Amino acid sequence: MPTFPSDIEIAQKADIKHIKTIAAKIQISEDDLEYYGKYKAKLPPHLQSTDPKGKLILVTALSPTKYGEGKTTMTIGLVDGLNYNGKKAIAVLREPSLGPVFGVKGGAAGGGYAQVIPMEDINLHFTGDFSAIEKANNLLSAMIDNNIQNKQFNLNIDPRTVAWKRVMDMNDRALRQIIIGIGGKANGIMREDGFNITPASEVMAILCLSNDMEDLKRRLGNIYVGQTYDGKPVFARDIKAVGAMAVLLKDARKPNLVQTLEGNPAILHGGPFASIAQGTNTVIATRTGLSLGDYVVTEAGFGADLGAEKFLHIKCVSSGLKPDAVVVVATVRALKHHGGVHKDELTVSNPDGVRKGCCNLEKHIENIQKFGLNPVVTINAFPTDTEEEYEVIKEICSAKGVSAIVSTAFAHGGKGSSELAAAVIETIDKNENHFKPLYNLTDSIEHKIKTIATEIYGADGVEYSSKAKSQISQITKLGFNEFPVCMVKTPLSFSDDEKKIGRPTGFKVTVREFEFAGGAGFVIPLLGDVMRMPGLPAVPSAEHIDIDDDGKITGLF
Repeated sequence: MPTFPSDIEIAQKADIKHIKTIAAKIQISEDDLEYYGKYKAKLPPHLQSTDPKGKLILVTALSPTKYGEGKTTMTIGLVDGLNYNGKKAIAVLREPSLGPVFGVKGGAAGGGYAQVIPMEDINLHFTGDFSAIEKANNLLSAMIDNNIQNKQFNLNIDPRTVAWKRVMDMNDRALRQIIIGIGGKANGIMREDGFNITPASEVMAILCLSNDMEDLKRRLGNIYVGQTYDGKPVFARDIKAVGAMAVLLKDARKPNLVQTLEGNPAILHGGPFASIAQGTNTVIATRTGLSLGDYVVTEAGFGADLGAEKFLHIKCVSSGLKPDAVVVVATVRALKHHGGVHKDELTVSNPDGVRKGCCNLEKHIENIQKFGLNPVVTINAFPTDTEEEYEVIKEICSAKGVSAIVSTAFAHGGKGSSELAAAVIETIDKNENHFKPLYNLTDSIEHKIKTIATEIYGADGVEYSSKAKSQISQITKLGFNEFPVCMVKTPLSFSDDEKKIGRPTGFKVTVREFEFAGGAGFVIPLLGDVMRMPGLPAVPSAEHIDIDDDGKITGLF
């Protein structure tokens, strides 16, 4: 029996088209393309309309497992399925981080015959957006420490209060908590510091949420740095870093055009990691897609309790965007995991195990419905699935008033998602989705956190560490109390304990501390022990990645 080719083998054999051909499909002139080789191009901001007419489709998923859900694969498959059905659809996706690429998850360009290409470029340095964000972030860090060191022009910053961290787009747990300025006076003031991964940088969030250069610079200026010795807040504008940071981001703010395996347009822009960041692509990219196509399919990271919640409460409320349809991705294997089936038995037909695990899917469906949206469930098909298992999922979804459609996009591309595409169009045409947030921005920070914890996670309540309690008054003092909240927690559970799979009950979540994102415009509660700088696994993916003398890359999934 022939083995199914790897993702990279499929991508390397693809009939990739010149990017100008892809651009022409959505009426982008060649003069508007900034080429990065033959298969990638940046798009100018003027292509976005202030009132785009396209329909927005959000793809989310149940709580992720190590056995795979394929949210990006299903997103790309749906775009190809819509185009297969004669619709003008565009994928608008997040850019991959090098952390997962070299860590545990691997690349983030889809899978099988539902991928965006050139896969190797997209998963590696791509067009340099992450590098620019990293440099802008770390320029501010350097200017903060330079100001503290400067005896003539310093702002009297108390080094103990500096809240701004350096970033690097790599999983490196050794950098989470460090001491800088060691080695004498010439090396700066000694203080505690640390690194976040680049997608968790506030600069990334600012890039994702800003509307134009003016808005970008305003937000950069509002970055909270720390306090003076007499308790006055210090912002990036006070450091006079805004102009230089904006210069470093001048190209990074432009969306990137690539293509699917079937030659359909895909716009990639902005960062991942909805567990530790906002986890959505840029507003500019989404509006550009909605201005150029009739349908835009986008995704939000991890499960609907993280990515979709943040997409709706942060991105949509900030930008005025509203989804016209929502798709929730599930797999039989993931449902069996949430049903307590042992990992060695996940490929054995077990309808009862699926039924038990559907409690997780049901909660995600209910959560989406709370926002005034009725989702479509798509089952990402695996060869070991059985019809009996599919019927269980369809039965349970039907009881929730939701359709469940099997997609074989991984194996068959757009044709394999044709039925899903038709179901999504039917949902949009009914015009029954009317988005409404679960909290008001004027609500207290505690109320917002409690709303998400109880309504979305199913928690009984929220507990705060003594540090978090003291920070709440600081949030109000800084004027950040009317911001939305960007929750940081494990993606593996509705709770803040990754071991509580399925649909846990009888638990509380603990806010251990806050980070402030004055420029992005949200407050970041850190739940449990989740870190914003991940670590590598025991056997990182990097061990299997290589390149030959001809430049052919292997091991990149």
